[in-house]
Amino acid sequence: MNPPSLLSLAIDAAVLNLHNISDLSFLPEHILIDLFLRTLKAGKLTERIVKIFIATGKEEIISLIQALNIKLSLTPVLPTRCSDKF
Repeated sequence: MNPPSLLSLAIDAAVLNLHNISDLSFLPEHILIDLFLRTLKAGKLTERIVKIFIATGKEEIISLIQALNIKLSLTPVLPTRCSDKF
């Protein structure tokens, strides 16, 4: 049996450390897709991580997220001050 490739090992390491990564836009799309799928399989796909993948702007990633029907929760922003005039 062949040992895993360096790329495969790097993607595995990235899955384990995605919580420390804030930008993935520099990665080629085929690596992003593999990273996304491995993250999903590992059960490490959080809302923050989905936002990082979306922020790459890569069409394949966005299409994959939509195809899997992954939705981000929308938290309403409440004003910190209310006006006395209603």
